[in-house]
Amino acid sequence: MSKMSVKDVFIVIDNILSPLGKTTAENFGQLKNNISGVKLHNDESLSSTPFYASLFDKDEILIADGSEFTKFEQLLIASISVALQNTAIDIKDKKTILIISSTKGNISLLETEANSPALENRIAMSTSAKLVAGHFGFQNQPVTISNACISGVMALLTGMRLLRTGEYENAVICGADVISKFIVSGFQSFQALSNDICKPFDKARTGLNLGEGAATVVLSTNKRFEGNIKIKGGAVSNDANHISGPSRTGEELAYAIKKAMKDADLGSNNIDFISAHGTATIYNDEMEANAIGLAGLQDVPLNSLKGYYGHTLGAAGLIESVISIHSLKESLLIATPGFEHLGVTSPVNVCASLTHINAGNFLKTASGFGGCNAAVVIGK
Repeated sequence: MSKMSVKDVFIVIDNILSPLGKTTAENFGQLKNNISGVKLHNDESLSSTPFYASLFDKDEILIADGSEFTKFEQLLIASISVALQNTAIDIKDKKTILIISSTKGNISLLETEANSPALENRIAMSTSAKLVAGHFGFQNQPVTISNACISGVMALLTGMRLLRTGEYENAVICGADVISKFIVSGFQSFQALSNDICKPFDKARTGLNLGEGAATVVLSTNKRFEGNIKIKGGAVSNDANHISGPSRTGEELAYAIKKAMKDADLGSNNIDFISAHGTATIYNDEMEANAIGLAGLQDVPLNSLKGYYGHTLGAAGLIESVISIHSLKESLLIATPGFEHLGVTSPVNVCASLTHINAGNFLKTASGFGGCNAAVVIGK
């Protein structure tokens, strides 16, 4: 497909559902006021020791009648419902596709249910996706994206690519993850959890915080949305380096960044800020800083939102993209909580306080276990 024939993909509407709020406006307002959802939790059902995370209250009602749905599915339904309230997109049109992203889905059922063929079916992400699609009346079989912590960004790119083909006109993309004992214990086994609110790119960083949340982005190629912000390009790559450790050089993420900019037909001088993955682990931040330098973006203002949301896994790329979309709209770059002193060997321009910015385009990056990387360019 030549560059001339590539369809523009517009962002129609979005939603963030997190412990900080049930709408994007509520979430963005909390971040502008430097309010974090990350708190110390002492919950024996999740961990034998206290840990910092951003979690929903146990008694929080996500949807009115959710008895047939798991918490994971309720998050998806609640976020999609809010996003669709204010749009005329026809979800029952054969030209509309549903894309679900998650890293763990219903994995928590392993902790509460006896192993059986029924459980194996119920725990499958495809089962959740079909239940959610059926709830709303989507006509097409939903697409599920589960590729570690790039899942949210990869779902956006999948939507962009499907719409560019012309087979679909609209894509409803939703990502969610729920924190369970399985997840907490896994990150504890890596000694990857911080004993405080995380500090992305800071020399005192000791690890990440986990978080729960969901986000929805609705895309369309319909010309009536022509004035809207667009997804301009994106790419994925893989380190082929280690099952959990990131690349030692950052060259592979840099490759994805450069391919994303080329796909968007933009140069490094056209990127006005970066929404980094910024997990605050020693090796991820070092690798990401290297990659940003290799892509020629070391002077571009950058933030990480992990100190507000924790790492929301399959929702992270979507939540952080939505916040960045509203940064474009409001000309405000959100701060990186926890950052004081640069602690990576390749210098990057970390934004430490709320900053007014005149921006046209931003880059969103993500990396995950298995060496996966993703980059997307979004702009006016």
